[in-house]
Amino acid sequence: MKVVEHRSNCPIAYSLNFISDRWVLLILRDLVFTDKSTYGDFLASEEKIATNVLADRLNLLEEHGFIESTVSEEKKNKFIYSLTEKGIDLIPAIAELMVWGSKYNPPGAVDIVKELSDDREGAIQRYKNKARARMKQAAQA
Repeated sequence: MKVVEHRSNCPIAYSLNFISDRWVLLILRDLVFTDKSTYGDFLASEEKIATNVLADRLNLLEEHGFIESTVSEEKKNKFIYSLTEKGIDLIPAIAELMVWGSKYNPPGAVDIVKELSDDREGAIQRYKNKARARMKQAAQA
């Protein structure tokens, strides 16, 4: 598994230990802005993450408390991933990266970017609420 070394007490350095990895951010993006929640869902993303990298990053995110997994009710060897509160707290930062990226590399995620541009705080709150509902649903399974 990717090892996270805390080299200082700097908050930016701590944040970058996790979100500077492109695959971590793309998994978090999928959990926030899409209905993806399983290993197979993430594997099907257009960026084509390798299976070993996906498994590693899911383990990293879970080990450090950004996501949690629950066993699927339909299939016992399938896990459903959802954000934890720690992961939900990253939604504003992920939203800002999306808006910034769309400004300099359009088009992409046009509907989400428009939603964030029209009512950033409201949109972020809706995505946080959606993530919390998924978290509760997964806990009840």
